[in-house]
Order: sequence, then C-alpha cells, then structure tokens
Amino acid sequence: MTAYRTALTLAASTLAFASAHVAYAQDVPTQTATAPAADPAAAPDTGDDIIVTGTRAVGRSRLDSASPVDVLSSAAIQRQGTTELGAALSAIAPSIDFPRPSAVDGTDAIRPATLRGLSPDQTLVLVNGVRGHTAALLNVGGSVGRGSAAVDLNTIPTVALDRIEVLRDGASAQYGSDAIAGVVNLRLREARSGGGMTVNYGFYNTDIDTARGSRSTNGEHALTVSGWQGIGFGEDGFLTVSGEYLDRQATNRADFDTRALVKIPGTPGRVTGLFGDPKVEQYSIFANAGTTLTGTWKLYGWLGYQDRDTRSAAFPRLPLQSDPVAVARLELAGLSDGFLPLINTKSRDINSAIGIKGVVADWNVDLNASYGRNKIGFRTLDSANYAYGRTTQRDFSDGALIYDQYIVGLDVDRKFDVLQGVNVAFGLEGRREGFKIQSGELASYGYPAAGTVTGALPTAPPGAQGFGGFSPDNAIERSRRNGSVYLDVEAQVTDKLLLGLAGRGEDYSDFGSTGTGKVSARYDFSRWFALRGTASTGFRAPALQQQYFTSVATVIQNGNPVQTGTYPSVSPIAARLGGLPLEPEKSTNFSVGTVIRFGGFDLTVDAYHIRIRNQIGLSENITTSSTQSAAVNAQILNLLAGSGATAARFFVNGIASTTKGIDAVAHYRLPTDAAGTFDLTIAGNVNDVNVTRVPTSTSTLNPAPTLFARNRIESLENGTPGEKVTGSIDWSLDQLGALARVTYYGDVTQPGTTAAGDVHSGKHLITDLELRYQAKKGAQIGLGVSNLFDVYPDATSIANNPTGVIGYPYYSPFGFNGRYVYARAGLSW
Repeated sequence: MTAYRTALTLAASTLAFASAHVAYAQDVPTQTATAPAADPAAAPDTGDDIIVTGTRAVGRSRLDSASPVDVLSSAAIQRQGTTELGAALSAIAPSIDFPRPSAVDGTDAIRPATLRGLSPDQTLVLVNGVRGHTAALLNVGGSVGRGSAAVDLNTIPTVALDRIEVLRDGASAQYGSDAIAGVVNLRLREARSGGGMTVNYGFYNTDIDTARGSRSTNGEHALTVSGWQGIGFGEDGFLTVSGEYLDRQATNRADFDTRALVKIPGTPGRVTGLFGDPKVEQYSIFANAGTTLTGTWKLYGWLGYQDRDTRSAAFPRLPLQSDPVAVARLELAGLSDGFLPLINTKSRDINSAIGIKGVVADWNVDLNASYGRNKIGFRTLDSANYAYGRTTQRDFSDGALIYDQYIVGLDVDRKFDVLQGVNVAFGLEGRREGFKIQSGELASYGYPAAGTVTGALPTAPPGAQGFGGFSPDNAIERSRRNGSVYLDVEAQVTDKLLLGLAGRGEDYSDFGSTGTGKVSARYDFSRWFALRGTASTGFRAPALQQQYFTSVATVIQNGNPVQTGTYPSVSPIAARLGGLPLEPEKSTNFSVGTVIRFGGFDLTVDAYHIRIRNQIGLSENITTSSTQSAAVNAQILNLLAGSGATAARFFVNGIASTTKGIDAVAHYRLPTDAAGTFDLTIAGNVNDVNVTRVPTSTSTLNPAPTLFARNRIESLENGTPGEKVTGSIDWSLDQLGALARVTYYGDVTQPGTTAAGDVHSGKHLITDLELRYQAKKGAQIGLGVSNLFDVYPDATSIANNPTGVIGYPYYSPFGFNGRYVYARAGLSW
C-alpha cells in the first residue's frame, strides 16, 4: 500500500511541479516520403503526435489512445552523454531500466533492458512495426534478466532513428509472442534531403570510494562519430543513410584486493580486477528507403549492419598462499605472478526488411519480408589452459553463437463509415527461427591429446580460464517454424466511446498452438478528461536458446569457481535432475488509466496488474553439498562423470508472479515571448513484483534438488527499482537551449545466497545538465555533465566482497561509473 500511496502522490504533484522531460516534450510526427525530414533538434511539440503502436487505426495520437504510449523523439535520445540506445532510453523513460552488468561473461557486451521490472525477453521490440530479432546470446550469468535471450537495442544506432514509441501494455494479441510487458517500436528516420554529422567526446571525472579505499580517475574516454544523409529520387522517393562509429575505453570500479602479494603504498592492496563497462569498438550503418511504384503502391525497405568488438574481464587468477594448488598451476604454466583473463566478444548483426503496400478494393494492404541475424564469436585472451602446463597458449578461439530469423507478414486494414468509424485489420505472419552453436579450438575447452604435452597437470580443469570454449559436444543446430493469424477491430462507437477487440492464434512447430485476446475501451467525458482501460491475455514462446543452449563454463559461486554445465531441459542429465520439455509462458494483463489535458498541460496516470504463469527460469546450480545425503551426492557425481562439470543447471517452467504498478507522466509546454520556451515534465513509475509460485522438482533423485532458491526469487522481485521518478526542464530560445534532469532511483537488491549476502544499491538522485547551441542548419555545439554530483550506488561491503574484485552492485539501475563530462559538436545541412 505504501507504494501505491507514493504513486498517487506522484500523480497529483505533477499538476504543480515545474520540471520537465524533453523525451515527451519533443514528440515529432513520422516523416513522410513526400517531404524533406525536418531537423529533429528543432522540431516543436505539437501535442497531437500520431502513433502507430498499440493501434492500427490511422491518425490516432498518444493522448487519444486506449493504451498508454510514450513517444520519444530522436532529439531526446541524442541530448545525453551516452550514444548507447539502451542507456539513453533508461535515462528518459521511467518504466525502462538498463542495468550495466560486469563480470558476467557475454552479458557485459550484450546488455538487456527491462520494462516494468519484467524479464528482458518479455518486451517485444519492433523496427518500423516489424518484429526485431533477438541476440544469439543467452544470459546465463547472475545479472538482471538471468536466463533471458532478448533483443539487443544497441544494434540500432541512435542517429538512424526518427523516434521511439513505447507501448506500456500487454499486446500479444496484436503483435504475438513476447509482448507481455509491452512493445518498443523503433521508427527509422525518413528524409529526401538534409543531413548532419556529429562528434561526441566524453570522459569520466570521478572519485571512486569503495569499501576498502578511495582513488580518482580522470579519463576512460568515449568517442562517437555519427552522421546521416537524406537523398531524394523520383517524385517522392527517399534514401536515408546513417552511420556511427564508437570507440569506448573500459572503466574500472573494482575494489582494492587485499590478497595481492604486491600492494600499492598507502592502500590496503592493489586493484587486480577489471570491473565496469567493457572496452567497445563498433561501427554501424543503416539505410532506409521508400518510393511510389505506381498509383497507390509503394515500395519500402531497410538494411542495417553492425560490427561490435567488446572486451571485458573475468576474475583475476592470483598466486594465493592460501591456495597452493592454484600457485602450482600458475607456476607450471609459467605465470607465477598470476593473470587477468579477458573475454572478447565479436558481434555481427544484420537487420533488414523489404515490403510493398497499396490499396486493393478499398483495403490497405502491406506485404513485407524481413531477415535478421546475429553472430557472436568468443575469444579468451591473456589466459591459460592449465592442462597444457607451460606449453599453454594465451589466446583462445572459443566458438560462436548464431541466431537468425525470417519473417513474411501480410497486414490488411480498412476503415468503415459506420457508427463514428470502425477500423478492421487482419493479417498473417510466418516465421522461421534458427539457433546454432559452433565449437571452438581444442585448447579452449579440453585436454591435450594423450602424450603430446609433457609436464602438464591432468587433474587441472580443462579449457581456457575465465571463459571456456564450446566443445563439439555443445555444437548444435536447431530451427522451428511459426504461423499466426490475427484480427483487430477498433470502433469509435460515439464521439465519446472507443472500443477495441483483438485476437490472435499462433502455431509453433515445437510446442503447439496458443491463442490470445485483448479488449480495450476509452471514454472521453470531455475534451480535457478521459478514462481508458484494457484487459488482455499474452504469452511468450520459449526461446530456441533456452531450449538448446549447452556449455560447460566456470561460474563464480560464493566466491569460488565451479565448473557448471548448462544443459537442454530434455537432455539425459537434465531429465534425471527434473528437466521437462519447455512450454510457453502465459500472462493476464489489466490496465486502467486517465488522461487529463488543458492548454499546454497533459497528464496520464495508468495502473496495471500483470499475472504471469508458467514462467521460464534457469535452475539453481545443482551439485554436491554437505547438506545432502551421501547417496544423493554420489548420484550427482555419477551423473556428471565425464562431462567436465561438477554442477548442472537447466531451464524449467513453473514460476508464477504478479506485477502491480502505476505509471504517471505529466507535461507542460510554456512558450513565452521574451524568455523562450520551457518544456516541463515529471514522469514516474512505481512497480511491485511478487513471486507467488516456484517450480517443484520431478527429479528421480531422493531427495529432489531445489530448482529455484531464495536468490532467484529476490532477483525477480527486487532486482529492478520499485520507484523511479524523472523530472527535467528543457529550455530553448532561438538557437540556444539548456536541459536539466533529475532522476530518483529506489533501492535495488543484488541477491546473495542468504539475506546476509544481499547487496543493496541504495536510494539515489542522479542529476544531468546540458547546454547547447543548435541552429536548424549550420553548427551545433553541446556541453554537458551526466551524474553531475558524482553519485555511486552503495559500495559492496567487505563481508560481501572478500576478494575485492567487485566494487559496487552490478544490479545498479544507473550503473556505477560516476561523473561523466562530454562535448558534442556537429554540423547540419
């Protein structure tokens, strides 16, 4: 009840609160192919921004919709220190969070975002209304979103975007699988002329106060160079080409390691870890085009490619006096001083589509085909395979993950002049998904061939330290097919009453069929006041990655490395431990809200209730334990014999949860003759997740192992902030402008095995400032500071960080890097 009282107070206070949020103030209508694209930085707020997400009726605005939709302009996304789309969205949309995990293998490079505190894979991402493809990566680390395979938002460069629409409502009946929490629709820039180029440069100027000591840094720079150009051809044809290059140095917020034999004078040790944002070098290019073919028929399409090279770190391997076995292994490998393994991920991503749309017998017809592919290659650098002794190599090729997706879709709609207007839409979609694991070289995962190496340690764990490669036993190639059909009817019954009804049927080649439905309504009591609400069912199909991913990797558990195998739920090992074929998740969503608007002010408040059944989660690491009987331990050892693993885990259905919350967004635009224009907004989200059921084991072991323990429940319930409020003021006068934004984050829990091991981020305020000179054409300059007051989450205590490798909780919703100073210079034409 406290959370809801907080939310109601938040909603009421917006009526008098003079702060702003440029994300909602700079709503820009989608550009058409028949007109040049305006400079988004100079676009005014119309108050009647047209949406295409959550409705298939033409011409509906966000304030006229039955579901809550945020419209975030490219200007809002780009007026920040970061050019990372996920981080930029999190800064300006209170219902979206983007933690910055570290030391969790590939998730350091492919970082997922969450909506309304739910799993990253429970939000559907569209590109120009077409389903986007997920990343090949499966998040099996201990971060937010553990067990998910989600879309990588950062594969779309911000310079390629015109705006983003965020539907905060269940929408599986409209768009299919994954839309349990909502939908993020990325709308690409469309321009026949104009262009621009921008250089962003920034660095950290921060004091790092960890549990064991303090230090400062003035560096760790990031450089982004981006540009776009609109090209016109024919009567209304357009080709918009966008490109971006990013070079970002790694950040390090590790604590001092007291175990280090060599210490820095005046400190309790030295920094041996590399804990923070990874080093990234990437380039992206996007082309978006469209033209009239003949009459009412138009051809459109886009093609994007990104190459991302990311380097993060595992835990350091040190010659500890308390661990003579580790010392012996290091000495035998010729690395007596220890080493820090680096994990190198190479992500190559393709995003493409082509379509044709026109009119047939008064029906609008849109036929499109899309293809997306993500390949992530892994290497372990500066490492060692102890099994090879002194002959070990230092760099290893670990193999790759590949995911691809083909889609063919047909959408048909027509508006009938009955009642006050009835829009009928229906469509078909066929989809094929594929997932593949390619094995690495022998030294990355295994032992040397017998007799080929002298002086090696046959009892040493095989594979590259830090990140072991995929073996031929892990290599798989699987695919599935899906077909769906939908019907969507939206009727303006009277000038005050809007009703909507949607239904969708899906059939998957691996688990069968499912159906979803949605009912929505809105009643406008007057021009300034309306009530709206929706009720829907939803689902999420188990990802191919969740069904088939398999590997043996080092997992740090309670500070100790454990060789852990991740197995398909139907594999012989998982089946003995309680694994079953995965089934789709199901949800029931309810939403009710209000819209208030008068003059330049508008306020939306929406409450929601989401019940998820049969949710999929990654099980505990099942291994031997002193709390288990000797007979059970013997069975586990026998089961894992020869696998290279001492623990096993797999995916399982059976989690049930209830999520309740309130979103409130208030915006006021105040134009003045002498002082310029002020865009004032406050937006907040209060969210409460409650796990009501966890899976029970069907294992043949007696007693059956625990599949879902306290720390997994705690991560779902408290891994994202229960309260987040953002207020900002955006001021502009001719070509000058300024932005001030303050964001409040509630406490987040990074769970431990027991409550004593929990790490809390604390409650914090983050302040961002930017000054700018931005002509519609010509030079553009921006100077800003993100996290002006150098705020960090609460430092990880010594008790919960005995090694000193981790400095701050990586569940922190605003990261843990400190103050960032940046400059932006550009030219538009």
